[in-house]
Amino acid sequence: MSSNLNLNKIAGAILLAGLIGMVGGKVTEFLYDGGPEHPGEKIEEKRGYKIEGASEAAAGGDTAPAEVPDISALYPTADAKAGGDFFGKKCSVCHNIGKTEGNKVGPRLWGVIGRKVASIPDFNYSAGMKSHADRTWTFDEMNHFQWNPHTWVPGTIMGYAGTPKDQDRANLIVYLNSQSDSPLPLPKPSAAKPAAKDAKAATPAKK
Repeated sequence: MSSNLNLNKIAGAILLAGLIGMVGGKVTEFLYDGGPEHPGEKIEEKRGYKIEGASEAAAGGDTAPAEVPDISALYPTADAKAGGDFFGKKCSVCHNIGKTEGNKVGPRLWGVIGRKVASIPDFNYSAGMKSHADRTWTFDEMNHFQWNPHTWVPGTIMGYAGTPKDQDRANLIVYLNSQSDSPLPLPKPSAAKPAAKDAKAATPAKK
């Protein structure tokens, strides 16, 4: 009885393997023999799905506005505690900010506002960041970078897409400034109007 059961199991396994091989062959033939669009032409068919926006960004498409919104008017009332919470959620995976803490995947950020870009001596910066070493992390510089790191510093390998909300950026930058032996004075609000974030904001409502 046991012997017959084992034989049945073996036979079933062989049959299943044969079915898998046959299905795999058909799938391969469909993909590489042209499929319904190019029958017999040995052209690989499209597979999977497209993530909208990814290819445009990779090709250098302009996904950011022409001007980064000026957030200087938000600094006086920005919430450093909220900025610290934001840092804990979004930034702490890659960065330490404590005074005695070292580098992680990204450089340590204690005293970052006011220091030169790519200036931590024991951190291996990307070529893109090194090319901006003549700059200083001012409030304005950090605002631009946090808006869209890959637009402001082409070639950076930081895997963060950016912080689109003005208040979030203001809170974060004020928090970064507070984590320093010598925090810088907050900049005076600019007379320039903040850049419109979208066409709806830029176009006055019709009465």
